[in-house]
Amino acid sequence: MKDLIEALTILLKYGNPQWPTNCSHDCLAIVGIEPDGVSEEDKKRLDELGFFVSEDEDMGFISFRFGSA
Repeated sequence: MKDLIEALTILLKYGNPQWPTNCSHDCLAIVGIEPDGVSEEDKKRLDELGFFVSEDEDMGFISFRFGSA
């Protein structure tokens, strides 16, 4: 859980959307934060924590690690 909290804390620097997540089978998406606005350093750390930029523009960052069903 520590890694999830760290990832959310990093993303909080870039916005505080009212509904920040979207869940589907095996995937947790962080929506409402534009990946282009996130620093490369933070993207690298997010990747280490299990989040990466989705190819779907509407999904922002996604994780299969924390979205597992």
